[in-house]
Amino acid sequence: MNLELFIARRFLSKNKKNISQPIIRVAITGIALGVAVMILSVAVVTGFQQKITEKVIGFGGHIRIGNFDLNHSFESLPIEKNSQMVSDLEQINGVAHVQVYANKAGMIKTDEQIQGFILKGVGSDFDWSFMKKNMVEGSIFSVNDNIKTNDVIVSRFLADKLKLKLNDKLKTYFIGDDGLKGRPFVIKGIYETGLEEFDKKFVFADIAHIQKLNQWDAGKVDGYEVLIKDFNQLNTVGNEVYQTIGYNLNAKTIRELHPEIFDWLGLTNMNVVVIIVIIALISSVTMISTLLILILEKTNLIGTLKAMGANNLSIRKIFIYNALYICLLGMLWGNFIALTLGLLQDKYGILKLDQASYYVKTVPVNLNLIHMLLINAGSLAVCTLALMIPSYIVSKITVVKAIRFS
Repeated sequence: MNLELFIARRFLSKNKKNISQPIIRVAITGIALGVAVMILSVAVVTGFQQKITEKVIGFGGHIRIGNFDLNHSFESLPIEKNSQMVSDLEQINGVAHVQVYANKAGMIKTDEQIQGFILKGVGSDFDWSFMKKNMVEGSIFSVNDNIKTNDVIVSRFLADKLKLKLNDKLKTYFIGDDGLKGRPFVIKGIYETGLEEFDKKFVFADIAHIQKLNQWDAGKVDGYEVLIKDFNQLNTVGNEVYQTIGYNLNAKTIRELHPEIFDWLGLTNMNVVVIIVIIALISSVTMISTLLILILEKTNLIGTLKAMGANNLSIRKIFIYNALYICLLGMLWGNFIALTLGLLQDKYGILKLDQASYYVKTVPVNLNLIHMLLINAGSLAVCTLALMIPSYIVSKITVVKAIRFS
């Protein structure tokens, strides 16, 4: 039987004479709240980053392939469709889907207003999963390579601003080499992502319209959008895509196309680091204070144990067992609180946000198992290191001083 563990359990028994019992409960509560706050902070920040990243990717894919004039002008020199290249790209480990696209800048005209916009042309290979999740009215349209459709999807931002609704005619105008051209469309659906920078620009339509406006044949497009399986592998897959497409084409990742957004998202990581450091320091002070109180309360028992032949290491183990029990119990409650609150928020969206400012309607939560394990491991390591300082005091207590103290 482990003598130190047996004595440690006796220390923590619910004895009304133990003045340290309220302190122990406060310590457990403090650690539980600290762990819960750390888990929820990481979950909210990573959830926010994940939601914004998904929205940006929904408008342009993870990797965009085109001519070397690929930039933010939204219009570039066309490239020829290349089925062999698409097949090679789909063989790259990590690539989920490849689709064509074409953009054309134009104007929407109503009886009262004129609004600039970008017509995003999509083909029959377009992945509609992102748009389906963000549809608020109507539905997506189907693209057939043989039959051109006049259906389009506009954003809630444009619909509200121009006072448009489902099935309304959309009058658009484009400037080409041979002057101004008009194109009538029909609003098939209305989407809303909350990312105003994109919502106020993009209208989705059949790519055949852009090909006709630019006087391209059916084999020409602006480029390809590549969707990948794991965003964390973006740079690795991006390099492989660049090596695959050949010398005459360029490939840029979504980070390179929109560095301002991802730099801004990266700054949110600093907030989490500050929170975790502060809570770790508070938890350390709490554990040190709790252990010191336990040592002071049991000073006479320490003297008795030393008089009976117990060495400093054995006595230190007793108090470390006590403190680890407090720490583990606090972490258990902290994980329970974080999981409960996180799952409730994820399912019911209890905490709301101003979408105009934060780009999401509710506080996003991403409860990642790896993040939780790292936080728990780090919390346990910090608490264990913090215990070394007060437990060292045991070696300074002599039998004579312990008897006097009692």
